[in-house]
Amino acid sequence: MEKLSERNYMLFAAKHYDNPQCLDIDEFHDDLKRINYIKKLFNKYKQTGDIKERLVINHLIVLYNTFGSEPATRILFFKLPDYREFLKPFLLYLGYMPEMVLGVEDEPIRNSDISLDELIVRKLREI
Repeated sequence: MEKLSERNYMLFAAKHYDNPQCLDIDEFHDDLKRINYIKKLFNKYKQTGDIKERLVINHLIVLYNTFGSEPATRILFFKLPDYREFLKPFLLYLGYMPEMVLGVEDEPIRNSDISLDELIVRKLREI
């Protein structure tokens, strides 16, 4: 399995993109921008302690619906390495968190090695 890098990231995303309603390349890029939106929401949470959990969930659902489970997970872990403790509770909540994420770093990323953000866990339990 080839490791994701900035060099092959767009090709990997395009290869796994499945949106029958997509009419042009702009829609593909708009779907990829959801990763940046999630990053901004996590940044805001890091700074203020306020998380818009439903918005994060909506973005994740669209990503998983358009890229598929394994590719979406690889893309998220590749593009959001500093936010894994925020991402993991959402992926557990949605049932997308695997035991290991392969092809992002030299070694597999183990679910058990990633801590959970307690506030996010509490917020998701309230839904």
